[in-house]
This record gives sequence, C-alpha cells and structure tokens, in this order.
Amino acid sequence: MLVYVSREKRPGYDHNKKAGAMNALVRVSAVMSNAPFILKLDCDHYVYNSQAFREGMCFMMDGSGDRIGYVQFPQRFEGIDPSDLYANHNTFFFDVNMRALDGIMGPVCVGTGCLFRRIALYGFDPPRFKEHGGCSSCCFRQRRKIKSSVAAPEETDFLRMEDYDEDETYKKFGRSSFVINSIPIAEFQGRPLSDYPSVKNGRPPGALTIPRDILDAYTIAEAISVISCDYENKTEWGRRVGWIYGSVTEDLVTGYQMHSRGWKSVYCITKRDAFRGTTSINLTDRLHQVLRWSSASIEIFFSRNNALLASRRMKFLQKIPYLNLGICPFISIFLIVYCFLPALSLFSGQFIVQELSLTFLTYLLAISLTTSTLAVLEIKWSGISLEEWWWNEQFWLIGGTSAHIIAMLQGLLKVTAGIETSFILKSMSGGNDVDDFKLTSLIILPIVIIMVNLIAIVVGFTRAIYSEIPQWSRILGGVLFSFWVLAHLYPCAKGLMGRKGRTTAIVFLVRPPRHHDFAVVGGH
Repeated sequence: MLVYVSREKRPGYDHNKKAGAMNALVRVSAVMSNAPFILKLDCDHYVYNSQAFREGMCFMMDGSGDRIGYVQFPQRFEGIDPSDLYANHNTFFFDVNMRALDGIMGPVCVGTGCLFRRIALYGFDPPRFKEHGGCSSCCFRQRRKIKSSVAAPEETDFLRMEDYDEDETYKKFGRSSFVINSIPIAEFQGRPLSDYPSVKNGRPPGALTIPRDILDAYTIAEAISVISCDYENKTEWGRRVGWIYGSVTEDLVTGYQMHSRGWKSVYCITKRDAFRGTTSINLTDRLHQVLRWSSASIEIFFSRNNALLASRRMKFLQKIPYLNLGICPFISIFLIVYCFLPALSLFSGQFIVQELSLTFLTYLLAISLTTSTLAVLEIKWSGISLEEWWWNEQFWLIGGTSAHIIAMLQGLLKVTAGIETSFILKSMSGGNDVDDFKLTSLIILPIVIIMVNLIAIVVGFTRAIYSEIPQWSRILGGVLFSFWVLAHLYPCAKGLMGRKGRTTAIVFLVRPPRHHDFAVVGGH
C-alpha cells in the first residue's frame, strides 16, 4: 500500500517539525495498515538490499526477540570522493562504536535505516516486567476482540482483554477509536509465529496470509482526522508516545526513552548494504552537520533525558554511551588547550615538560603503548583500514576545535538565558562543484590554531638560530608537537585552499569617503 501523506498545518500551531511529521505518519498508518513494524528512512536514503527487511524482522520475530524495540542498520553513503578527507563515511562510528554497543542493550538510534516495533513507539513497556508487564497491562486495557480467524484462544488470554480507563487512554493517544483499537492488533501481529514449541502465545500458521479489508470512506476520513494540526492537543504524543519533541535529534531521544523503559536494540550489518544515501561532501557542510548533532547533545545533557537520570532498567554500561554523547562537546575545551600547547612552548622558549625524568618517560611510554594497542585492536576487530581510522582521527580534532566549541556556547546560552543563536553559511564560489567552499564562523578557530602554530614554528627556529646557545632539543620537541597538531588539521587547510589546487579567494570590503562600497578580489 503506497500512501502519500500531507498533514494539516495552520498558523499558530506548533507542528514540531520532523518529529511531528513522523508521529502523524504513525497515526495514519495505524488507521490504514497497522503494520507491527515501522521502517524509518531519511529522504536522501533508499533501499539497496530488499532482504534487509527480512533480516531486521527476524530479530524481532525470534522467540526471545519480543523485547527488541528497534533494529538499527549502519548508514552507507554514495558520492564521496575516495580520499574522504572529512570522514563523511563515519566508518569509525558505524563499524566500531555501534558494533560495540550491540553487546549492551543495543546501539543508539541514529535516525535513518532503523526498523521500529510499533508497540515500542507507543510508549509501552517491554514484556516480562513485574511492575507493568508491557502493552497489555499498562494504562491501556483494550476489550476489542481479535477475529477468531486470526487469533487462537490462547492469544486472547495473553492480551488480557480487560476493562480499561477510557479517559486515560484518550489522554495518551487522542480521541481516535481507530488508533486505540489498532494497538492490541499491532502487538499481536508483532509476535513470532507459533511454528515451533518454544514459542508461546505466537500467531497461528497462516496468519500472514489473511486478506486485508478494503478501506472504506469512513476509514479514509478517520485517517485524515488523525493528522489534523490540533489532534495532539492535551495528549502524550511527543512526550511519551511516538517520536519525542524538544530536540533537534529526536531519534536519539526516542531511542534513549525506549532503552530507559527496558527495551533492547540490535545492530544489523548485512553483507550487502541495507540502505544507501547521500551526505555532505565539503568541509563546511560537514561541520554544520556536526554542529547540529553537538547542539542537540548539549540540550540532552541539560534535560530530563540525561543518562544520569535514566531508570534502573537501563544498565550501567548502556548509560555510558548516552552520557558520552552529552559530554562530548565539552571535551573541546581540552582539545583547544592541547592544540595551543606546542605553540606556547615555542613562543616562550620552554618545553612543556621541564625535565625528562624517568617517571615521566615511563608514563608517556605506557600511555602511548595503550593508545596504540587500542587503535590496532579497533582496526583489526572492525575491519576498517588504517587510512580510514586516520581520517576519523583528523576530523575528530577538527570538529572538536570548531563545531563542538560553538555547540557548547550555543547550548549554554539556550539553557541558561534562553537565547537562540545560529551561524549562517555564505558560499564563496558558484556552481555545483563538490569542492565548493562556504565561509562560516565554524572554521575561525581551526584557522587560528593553524596560523598560531605556523608562526610559532618560525619564531622557535629564528630564536634558536640567533641564540648564543641554541637549545635544539626543546625547539625540536615543540616543533614536532606542532607538526602533529597541523597533521590533524590538514583536511581543514586543504578545504580552505580547495582540493583541486585552487587557492582561496580573499575579499576585502572597503568604504571610501564617497560612501560607495567596492570589492577587491585576489587569488587564483
């Protein structure tokens, strides 16, 4: 069934952007098809492997898979040049971090290529929790009976069709009886088939082949009503039901709340890529993307969705990645200090370490061996190449000294003073070239770091040459440290100069006495 949905919008109503659109799709699909599983794809992604649907549903339809809330697939991108200077493939995150998270309640939700269980999106608890017991024994008690041709008698006992509080149910899901009546059906259809003895309360054989009823005019009218702009008023849509509102990364918050309620997730890597899409291809767009994610992380850290406030159902190890996402932008402070330290030593003439003692060298050797071993294990275990690992390391430093620090300032301003700020991108070249460079405030600090370290290297060598007793050991130590920082920032410098040998055009705006503006453009 292919349905195009355009929700109602009116001035004065908050439409909650992307999350509001997805919640509207959840409701209209509940009325028209009520599929137990929902696949979410971004508009720039497409299905590359149709068997991925089968693999994702196999996890949820397994005898022990009834507590899996969603199955996350890795994001794979096309149209990226082979050098991938800006780590657009994000290989380290999808092939190392996400695979590691698969062992502790499952990976976080990253937005696209994610297969959800409808009941989990409705805000119900997973089964086998003593205090709640899942959909059937929560505030929702549905007495609608499933057709005998679909459900065996034992399934009705499993659903426990008891009386329910209508007012509380309407407050949670809205006034649509179609949506409310569809919920126990979706829970029933999302359970495994009873084709082997270990599966209890499963669907009988042949349940998937029952023809669907033809949609009548009344059903279509109900589908239209649930996507009206005022349907969600005085309901829990966007708070406990559906995709959660109030964050730029609604998918991350929605997955967090599922994990907090006790649902698990699975990371599914197929031999043939499940889905493919496009992503940013130049430095500025990539940094803007990181800025958006980082700003959302700050907002989550200062909200009730902080991992420190998660329920006891979320295991300790699962809280760590969510907490890491929240504090990641704050690491930019230490990265900036790290990048300016070599320049400071060259300007002052004093090396960072005054005395190379045995204790210091022992600590340095231990830390270096530990980080190197970790890098080797990550590369070997995940199967990524050393070059891809290095690209991710480079862009991690670039993002930490640009987008993360701006996101931290934006987040603090929004949380403490309620001030909304944004950085507008200005294109510096025309056409549709993939090397198009856009001027933005995000690149100011990396440029400053590059220039300061280059100047420090010149100052250090000049001081050593004209010094009566040159201390080359200290100079070489500072210079090597500066080159190490510059090596990480190389993609940033490459993006500024253009990857096809062009140099960046410099524009001077001058105001002469005649009050006329003119521009002098230089460059190649």
